[in-house]
Amino acid sequence: MVVAPRTTRAAFDTIADPMSASPNAILRPPHDPATVLEDRFRAAIRAVAGIDADPQIRVSANAKFGDFQVNAAMSLAKERGANPRALAEEILALVELGGIAMKCEVAGPGFINVTLDAEYISAQLADLSRSANFGIPAATDRHAVVVDLCGVNVAKQMHVGHLRATIIGDSLARVFERLGRKVWRENHLGDWGLPIAMTLAKLIRERADFARLTLDDLNRAYRGAQRETDTSDLAAAHANHCGLHRIAELEIQYEPARAAMEDAKKTLVRLQSGDAEIVRLWERLIEVTMEQVYDAARTLNVKVGPDNNRGESFFRDRLGGVIETFRASGHAKSDRGAMVVPFTDRERPLLIQKSDGGFLYATTDLAAVRFRTFELDGSLVVYVVDARQRDHFKDVFDAARLVGWNRTADGTESTLVHLGFGAVLGPDKKPLKTRSGENFTLKDLLDEACERGTAEVTRRAADPASPTHGLAESELRAIGTAVGIAAVKYADLSGDLTKDYVFDLDRMIAFEGDTGPYLQYAHARIASILAKSGESTECIADTTLRLELPAERALALHLLRYAQMTLDVGRTLETNRVGAYLSQLATLFNGFYQACPVLKADDAATRLSRLRLCAMTRAVLADGLSLYGIIAPDRM
Repeated sequence: MVVAPRTTRAAFDTIADPMSASPNAILRPPHDPATVLEDRFRAAIRAVAGIDADPQIRVSANAKFGDFQVNAAMSLAKERGANPRALAEEILALVELGGIAMKCEVAGPGFINVTLDAEYISAQLADLSRSANFGIPAATDRHAVVVDLCGVNVAKQMHVGHLRATIIGDSLARVFERLGRKVWRENHLGDWGLPIAMTLAKLIRERADFARLTLDDLNRAYRGAQRETDTSDLAAAHANHCGLHRIAELEIQYEPARAAMEDAKKTLVRLQSGDAEIVRLWERLIEVTMEQVYDAARTLNVKVGPDNNRGESFFRDRLGGVIETFRASGHAKSDRGAMVVPFTDRERPLLIQKSDGGFLYATTDLAAVRFRTFELDGSLVVYVVDARQRDHFKDVFDAARLVGWNRTADGTESTLVHLGFGAVLGPDKKPLKTRSGENFTLKDLLDEACERGTAEVTRRAADPASPTHGLAESELRAIGTAVGIAAVKYADLSGDLTKDYVFDLDRMIAFEGDTGPYLQYAHARIASILAKSGESTECIADTTLRLELPAERALALHLLRYAQMTLDVGRTLETNRVGAYLSQLATLFNGFYQACPVLKADDAATRLSRLRLCAMTRAVLADGLSLYGIIAPDRM
């Protein structure tokens, strides 16, 4: 049985082919039989109907009816007022499938079932094994893909939301790198503006030792500064026209808060003017914050480092230009002293400058869009940010289009996408919190996952029959860490990204079922088979593939679909397709291993052929796991 991937964002099917420079050209993997079948049936349809139509090639749901199904006759017949079965017979009579299919027949109301020749499958798989990139065609689009990921705020602890923004973005970046695209990972730090100045001013007032600061210190200072400068009660009293006596009381009560805010504003002015001492202390805040970010990235096996940081401070000198561009183009107007961008299809405008001349997140985001499309040459810019920011990004993207900032330097139209993700929930279906009721920090979550993974690996290693029995504690911990992180990442990335999901380590860590550790275990199991065979890699790679049993055939056909799956992820941004493919691959391999003895095969040729299938499955499993940034251990 073939398991269809769990579809999420159907709207993303309109994204241009991630590999092709031409918006009308769709690149297809040459080794996938569906590619050849599409070409041959498209030609036959053209000969019969006189039009170029999609043959609608589908993988058969039941192998006993064939390997592929061609469904075009029914839709074409409806358009032409013809009999679908008769039309299917005409198409089948003209299609050229010599050396490709061993059987083709019309079934039901007009389906065409195709059973491929085993030798053809073997030849395609052998050719694929010699390709440099798992049969993925070379990209022709030389523009970049830009992925906005992580997005931490300076002086604040990373939380579970940063987990999703980081690993989803990294996975997409890995997919596009596998597709041969230039990729920019952009970590848009919240490192500028009044909240940072408030934190900095408070630390200075407290005479903090900046050399010894920890992120906990920064987090406490950040929260303390927010409380110290809070004058919301006073503002509410003025807004509600409270009595003069009450307002006077609040004015006195909040005098320290106003003084703290004034101090923060002066600190911000010094920072903006480049005061050397303030800049040095500000850079220390960033350094302390990023130490934890980089530590989390190493644990998660995520490619995020100093070169990926381009925060709000990077765009600070471009914000005036944003306002001027919108004003000069006529796409912004003054509204009670503020500058807004109105839209014709919604009531809410986009505020890009406050009445006091201050800038907003939208202003910075517009500057970032311009930088990412024009200067980074991004023809696809993906923002991996909390789904609650949907309206904000819709407004920002639409505003960017108004002034032509959705184009690269050579005028190519850029696709701007907000890939919103859901929340991580606890067993109570509420946002994940610790037993004490505090929000789970990312560090706490990763520490627990690694400890649980290590405990499970250590428990299994106690069995003398286990491949990990006798390994040193450090080796078991390394494997356990990889297992724990795989559990967390796979559970996140293999589901519908737009939905909330329940964080359940008991389920995630399991070595059975649809989990990351199960796929790691499948890889380690294949590695063990290959090692026990005693055959050299060269000997296995040179052997002739023999696909005589259904389980061999099913596994081979699935391996040939890996390149198309990867292309589909680039086209749809649905990372769950990777998980669905790998889960099916592991299931098919298990069926193959049960039905087809490998090390105890009947003869040497069959043994080597099955070892080659094992080797190819291992390679694809490892590569697929790498698209999630998951390590594939050789022993578990």
